[in-house]
Amino acid sequence: MGSVGVQIVCVALGVLGLIGTIVCLAVPRWKVTSFTGSNIVTAQVSQEGLWMSCVVQSTGQQQCKNYDSLLVLPSDLQAARAMTIISCMFSGICLLILFCGADFTTCVENEDAKPKISLVAGIGLMLAGILVIIPVSWSANNVVRDFNNPLMATQKWELGACIFVGWGAGALLILAGGLLCCFSRPKSGSSGGTAKYYSNSASAPNKNYV
Repeated sequence: MGSVGVQIVCVALGVLGLIGTIVCLAVPRWKVTSFTGSNIVTAQVSQEGLWMSCVVQSTGQQQCKNYDSLLVLPSDLQAARAMTIISCMFSGICLLILFCGADFTTCVENEDAKPKISLVAGIGLMLAGILVIIPVSWSANNVVRDFNNPLMATQKWELGACIFVGWGAGALLILAGGLLCCFSRPKSGSSGGTAKYYSNSASAPNKNYV
């Protein structure tokens, strides 16, 4: 079983990854207006996220509007919503499982079960990290593709801060899960009972009958 220090580091990395995922889910900065080429109007900045689009004036005033319908949203945005929500749920549940099965807690008294619990938590954290990286990478690919498309000269977008936060959060979750998978191994010889075998000649007790 891994040391207590490694598990504490994994908990910290998992919490940071969960916070980053929540930021990506809530903050509408997946893509922002690009001021390149003929688009030099800097009086207002448009921002789009998973749930709403915002317009920030040069005076600092911000106006946001929720998307009208889920059915009119592009496929990458719909997938990003689902994957990010599932990632938040996975991260929270796996952190609770890890906390219960860690060596520095007494929630589970069975020492043989703790490595298995930590291993399950590590696999879940890795899956949560992958579920974050997939939507942000998909959205980043679409933004870069549209930016380099000469037919879309009226409105160009750039990568928002949530894309980079999502990459960082996914990396932290995968790192925490990988460390748990590496250090959460059952002890050799941790089985409950030990079988003893005797040979007929040497180990078996000799009994003399009269």
